[in-house]
Amino acid sequence: MQHQSLFVFDIETVPDTDAVTNLVGLDPHASVAERREALDAYHLEVTGGANAFPRQPFHRVVAVSFLAADIETDGKFETYFLKELRSGGDEKSRERDLVAGFFQWVDKKHPRLVSYNGRGFDLPVLRHRAMVHGVTAAAYHDTSNKWENYGSRYALDDHCDLQEALTDFGAASRGLKLNEVCAVLGFPGKFGVDGSQVAPMFDEGRVSEIRDYCETDVLNTYLVYLRYQLTRGRVNKDGYNRAVADVIALINAEREVRLHLGAFLEAWGESSNNTFLFD
Repeated sequence: MQHQSLFVFDIETVPDTDAVTNLVGLDPHASVAERREALDAYHLEVTGGANAFPRQPFHRVVAVSFLAADIETDGKFETYFLKELRSGGDEKSRERDLVAGFFQWVDKKHPRLVSYNGRGFDLPVLRHRAMVHGVTAAAYHDTSNKWENYGSRYALDDHCDLQEALTDFGAASRGLKLNEVCAVLGFPGKFGVDGSQVAPMFDEGRVSEIRDYCETDVLNTYLVYLRYQLTRGRVNKDGYNRAVADVIALINAEREVRLHLGAFLEAWGESSNNTFLFD
């Protein structure tokens, strides 16, 4: 399928404590802290003490951030035109609204999805939470084209999971982190906040800060994707520079209102020695 748009996305989650009483028979009146502790204990038990991180169904989505860009094709090269960078919903949005908004965008636009570990985490979480809330995700599940669909692991033009692409689908550097790739390429990576802080921030009502953090992860993912496409020969140097210049222009236009974007650009300058484009 020839996609007309990119949809670079990331989600942030907190543990779903509502399901814990059903899972382990905990007292329904137990506190959130007690439920989280029980959820951790359960996952430690089922993994033989290796990992307390909840499996995908036990994550509640609190932020969905994305970058949308149009794709124009000229021969073998693609050019990307940045349209927006934002987070779905608002401070009062329910999880159902966030999940439904994501799949409605996929249904409407049929974009090329771009993520980092989206196949291993983000999309399974979104799929499970769609089932929780009765959200339809028809286009995402469409497998009428056997080889080119969102569920096909090797269909990078439908969903490019950069972690998979950059590790030869797990054959090399299994578990390679976005932050590690960014460090090598001169992109900011994570600064100020990391995923371990999301649940405490959510408890404190700092949802807007979570969304800001999520948006910087989306920017990092897009920049890595641009470099990957340049290396693949799908984008030429002029197209790469144009797409990066679009990112810088968006940040400069909005940095006074969206302070996290200005902080991202400053961190990018420090990481790259203020070298953003290729000569």
